[in-house]
Amino acid sequence: MQAQRLPRYVVFGEALTDMIRQDDGTWRSLPGGSCWNVARVGARLGLHTGYAGAVSMDAFGDEIADASRAAGLDERFLQRVDAPPFIAMVTSRHPPRYVFLGENSADLHFRPALLPDGWLEAADFIHVGSLALARGPLARRLVEQALMARQAGKRIAFDPNFRNAMRDAAYRPTFELIAGLASHIKVSDEDLEGLFPGLEQRDALAALRALAPDAEILYTRGADGLTLIRADEVLDAPARRVDVVDTVGCGDASMAGWITGLLLHPEMRASCQLARIAAVAATAAMHAGPYAPTAQEVEALLD
Repeated sequence: MQAQRLPRYVVFGEALTDMIRQDDGTWRSLPGGSCWNVARVGARLGLHTGYAGAVSMDAFGDEIADASRAAGLDERFLQRVDAPPFIAMVTSRHPPRYVFLGENSADLHFRPALLPDGWLEAADFIHVGSLALARGPLARRLVEQALMARQAGKRIAFDPNFRNAMRDAAYRPTFELIAGLASHIKVSDEDLEGLFPGLEQRDALAALRALAPDAEILYTRGADGLTLIRADEVLDAPARRVDVVDTVGCGDASMAGWITGLLLHPEMRASCQLARIAAVAATAAMHAGPYAPTAQEVEALLD
């Protein structure tokens, strides 16, 4: 990596440690977190990416830092702080169920002022979303970065990645603000159920489009495929049929697959972009834990 080159894709939000309950009742720890997963997939797919977040200075933070380095993420964007780790207890993998332990944890101490000079000018896309936007002072700082990026004419990718913490009424204004700023929004069928309770999927999608009338929306439905909505155009693609090992992280892989496709293959037709996104998600599903596919693995599956 060239010393002075800055990323085209900067991902803001939480990194954490997944403590995953195994079938035999034991627990396995893995570095994770939706936003960090998105960043790691972006880097592994060949796009120069920075993960802008903070992790602890203990063994849990070391694991995330080591995995970030191995993926090729720009190390200047990861901050290490003397605070407890953010932990997700994954009590079920099929479907994923989580309990989060993160009072005053490291992710909340992220400081945007410490990012490298010139990062915003170099970025083409920034990403925000997930639990980070429902967590106290961190949410406010990330909203400020999104507003700044929008003012600078940058594209903003948003994955709400609904979790129970977002049922708090305090989250709603943040969700609506970021949706209105975003140029690209990924949302799953489960996200829509949480964000627009009581609405049918079609009505929930219409409500999201009303909040973000100019945004492109990637709507994912697991094994039922995915849909790209932009202006008056609606494109569908089937999910790739593979032997599924784990669905944890597949949504994050879809998000990164979408944005990396737009930046690395801008000439690619939308239908081909959708097929590529499906292949990225399917490759992730073929591995245990939040797996980050490489470009070579995705191409092999497409071939």
